[in-house]
Amino acid sequence: MNTSKKVNVDKSIPGYWQVTLSNPPINAIDDSMYDEVYDLIEEIEQNPELKVVTFSSSNPDFFIAHYSTAEPRSRFGKPQWVAAATRLAASSVLSIAIIDGRVRGGGCEFVMACDIRFASRENAIFGQPEVGTGLIPGGGALQRLPLLVGRSRALEIILGADDYDAETAEKYGWINRALPASELKNFVENFVNRILSFDKQALSTCKSILNNVGLPDTAELQATEDTFFTTFGWAGARERMPKLIEKGIGKAGEFELNLGRNLGNL
Repeated sequence: MNTSKKVNVDKSIPGYWQVTLSNPPINAIDDSMYDEVYDLIEEIEQNPELKVVTFSSSNPDFFIAHYSTAEPRSRFGKPQWVAAATRLAASSVLSIAIIDGRVRGGGCEFVMACDIRFASRENAIFGQPEVGTGLIPGGGALQRLPLLVGRSRALEIILGADDYDAETAEKYGWINRALPASELKNFVENFVNRILSFDKQALSTCKSILNNVGLPDTAELQATEDTFFTTFGWAGARERMPKLIEKGIGKAGEFELNLGRNLGNL
């Protein structure tokens, strides 16, 4: 087990890395966590024997709450998320998000950058809350979400800034499958074991060819991310931020647990 502050990697099974995300209190993804993900993806690219990497959370309530600017900025100035996500998709390794808890905003953009998404039917909640805070999604939702769910549903999700349960996310095509929480772990284990039993050359060649369909344009991702960082200065964001802080944004509690509903009452 290689342990860092926020990204823990279990490499004990040949060909398979199990990544656990841990950033208390609500697993918000911040710039330093993005830096760790960037470094991890460099490791992934350099391992020719690796076939599968899974991402899960140490927090039972939150897979990733959302993006947070509370920590110091990235060592790059701003996080290299577009580069990291693009390289993860382009790698020969299959990436799987195992979602058991809430995943919103930058968290949703993180799991959409993975190749496959499996979720707990009872516990997983999805949302893109940025518009409700006066911002825009800046980490890929505006490009990736319509490719998964279509333009109209992407508009519903992003402009409505509400929470969605796993069954709806599955129906929309946002995730691959919603499974009972009691079955999720075994299902993923069985799926991963099947992949591990197959030849890396066949796996990576199929992924490379499939990558010709369904991935967003990198230049568009970067342009949107650049715009996102300007939105913190917009009047709507400046007006809403004190209210969000007062009500408990970024803290464990009712406001974050029911963020989609609460944004409609600001």
